Amino acid sequence: MAAVLHGCRRSFLVTLLLLLAIALSAEAKIRHYRFHVAYQYKSPDCFQKLSVTINGQSPGPTIIAGQGDTVVVEVNNGLLTENTAIHWHGIRQIGTPWSDGTEGITQCPIAPGETFVYKFVVDRAGTYMYHAHYGMQRSAGLYGMIKVAVPEGAVEPFSYDYDRSIIVNDWWHKSTYDQAAGLSSIPFVFVGEPQSLLINGRGRFNCSMPSTTGGVCNLTNPDCSPSVFTVVPGKTYRFRIASVTSLSALNFGFEGHNMTVVEADGHYVKPFVVENLNLYSGETYSVIVKADQDPSRNYWASVNVVARKPSTATGTAILNYYPNHPSKLPPTTPPAGPQWDDTIVRFNQSTAIRAHPDHVEPPPPTSDRTIILLNTQNRIDGHTRWALNNVSFTLPHTPYLIALKHKLKHVFDSKPPPESYDYRSYDIQSIPSNPNATSSSSIYRLDFDSTVDVILQNANTLNPNNSETHPWHLHGHDFWVMGYGTGKFDPSVDVASFNLVDPIQKNTVPLHPYGWTALRFRADNPGVWAFHCHIESHFFMGMGMVFEEGVEKVGRLPRSIMGCGESKRLITKNL
Repeated sequence: MAAVLHGCRRSFLVTLLLLLAIALSAEAKIRHYRFHVAYQYKSPDCFQKLSVTINGQSPGPTIIAGQGDTVVVEVNNGLLTENTAIHWHGIRQIGTPWSDGTEGITQCPIAPGETFVYKFVVDRAGTYMYHAHYGMQRSAGLYGMIKVAVPEGAVEPFSYDYDRSIIVNDWWHKSTYDQAAGLSSIPFVFVGEPQSLLINGRGRFNCSMPSTTGGVCNLTNPDCSPSVFTVVPGKTYRFRIASVTSLSALNFGFEGHNMTVVEADGHYVKPFVVENLNLYSGETYSVIVKADQDPSRNYWASVNVVARKPSTATGTAILNYYPNHPSKLPPTTPPAGPQWDDTIVRFNQSTAIRAHPDHVEPPPPTSDRTIILLNTQNRIDGHTRWALNNVSFTLPHTPYLIALKHKLKHVFDSKPPPESYDYRSYDIQSIPSNPNATSSSSIYRLDFDSTVDVILQNANTLNPNNSETHPWHLHGHDFWVMGYGTGKFDPSVDVASFNLVDPIQKNTVPLHPYGWTALRFRADNPGVWAFHCHIESHFFMGMGMVFEEGVEKVGRLPRSIMGCGESKRLITKNL
């Protein structure tokens, strides 16, 4: 009888699991998108230039899905003379590391005329983005939003009536070819400050200003009319805000309206109220805004450059109170934002971001390994570069994921990169006494499922009294932000200040001038993952690195990610 009952219980359990699997498969959907990437003449700030577009748009189409859905994106490269690749920023790619879209790291680039299919599961609700991860194409317009809804029946820890999206960007009139050539030249030519700031792909350049690139500037072009966010008086709005800037840290605000921060990089935040929000490249936030001001007029939405001395005009959009006409300009001047060099204000906002009390995922209490990374500006054979612990990162011709999976260890530098620097004697406040660095394609090999601390240490650049803000982005993971500090990180002292109670989890985090930022993550996602400064020119100049973890657990690699470097012969061998 006991055996019969056990058999019945087992049969019931199997049936229950089968029904559950059927129910889950019925709820999860497959979302198909087709992207055609091509150059088109666009005038996002009234100045006409060649832009990289998706289906003729920049920003590209917003990807909309529900938690647990599978997203399939067919990307056709219509750039006649350029490769491309697209990174799905904030999507962890669990089980699909080859869809991370990082050329040279997880895939060969998509050649002109070819189509590549990205397929991945969006496993966490929240606000994310996508953008090019080849050369500097992101700054040419190849980017867009990703919105992932909570499962049906799930309740978020905040309420609102309507959901709106905002993506902000900085914009140059020079081509990315010109910018890359200057960064690689002797003498060094920086990209310079952007000509405009765009909100949802629209800005306004002063056409009376001289242009160094030539071209047509037309203030009557409808492509550069301000973006409009229409609100109904008395209603509450969730604004999802993403920064895909190539250089600038920005400060965003709605004139006369407070914002309650409720989400950061897909994680719920202990709510706090701000008049304006500092945004670093690669970050996403959700803020709650109540349409509770005088409804007889419209208001500005504005972005201003912070952390660098600005020479770019305020970027503007219109917060339109219905039934006012959406093109009715506010009667005031656009808000100028906070003082650009007030580091303390920006530092305090960073430390204010904590996990929501009902959604805390405690970090491991200790780590198995600590990597301390000194961020410096350096020179290599006369070229200006960025380096970590005096090593400037270079990409190999064969992507790491392919090389490691197929044991092609000769295609990149196998010597481990330095884990730390001489923090006791290094003067972070001064220009390096010896700025010369080395370049390497070496990577950090992590024990699978280990806990890793990364300490980012900022320092002076090659210019006196200058330390730049760096937004750091980790692929394949969310990390716990363990803390921030001013001055030099001391492991014997500062570890004790780590937040083990309610640290927020993010995928992108700022490193403030002359300060440090501490991260902790589990190396539990098999694959090869980039970790880099999200400023386009800084990564181009070597400010990045790569983590490998559990690559032996990765399944058979798709042939579609191959075709460059040593991976060509793997195709011929049908591996």
